[in-house]
Amino acid sequence: MDRRNLRRVIGASAAVVTALQAGTAALALRTGRRDYADGVWGPGLAAVALTGAALGTGDRTRRWALAALTTAWAVRLESLMLRRLRGSDTEDERYTEFLEGDSTPRVLAKVFGTQAAAQLLVSAPLQLAAASTLPRSARRWLVPAGVTVAVAGAVVEAVADRQKSAYAQRDRDERPDVLDTGLWGVSRHPNYLGDSIMWDGVWLAGAASAPGGWLVAAPAAMTYFLVYATGAKRTEDRMGDRPAYQDYQQRVPFFFPGT
Repeated sequence: MDRRNLRRVIGASAAVVTALQAGTAALALRTGRRDYADGVWGPGLAAVALTGAALGTGDRTRRWALAALTTAWAVRLESLMLRRLRGSDTEDERYTEFLEGDSTPRVLAKVFGTQAAAQLLVSAPLQLAAASTLPRSARRWLVPAGVTVAVAGAVVEAVADRQKSAYAQRDRDERPDVLDTGLWGVSRHPNYLGDSIMWDGVWLAGAASAPGGWLVAAPAAMTYFLVYATGAKRTEDRMGDRPAYQDYQQRVPFFFPGT
């Protein structure tokens, strides 16, 4: 690992993320839409991946493969986020409730500062991979294994989102009370599951360089965010009082299929 190059990649990544969050924060505060923070999550991670690929001196194939994969993931996610944000004239109630009564400095810290820190943590394997060479041992095969896992996760997430979108577009009188077919029949949150698997794969590819294995906190943090902080648990709380969803909870595993 080129420590000097790693410091350069980390510094540039922090600068890029800070700039994106600051710009989004300025727009959000001016328009009263703090939920615009959702729109910079994917682009921030893609920006870190591309920054590392451009400035890193590590294995060229790995750093650009991870950058391409992360960017493709972010572009698809961003299209969903922008569609949702443009489809509403009011702020997401989650943000309104979470930030009720908070001053501007607290909003900046709780939303944009926290998200910037989360982006840098989750993307740590990307940053390390950008500045690391690959060993000559069999450990180097973790790169194609990790990329394969990441692609599989991204596909699961995309398919789950497509199935959910198709369900939402059906006539209200004709669609079932709960989407429980396709991937939604094996997990109640297959989109979040796919997202989690995607970042597990990114970490695995980074772990081909020995120091990367110690960054397991990065995919663990992403899974925590998806399950507890902003994703699955919040959906369960919102839907849990509906009889059809209660029945769904009894039939289909919460997150991991077969559990």
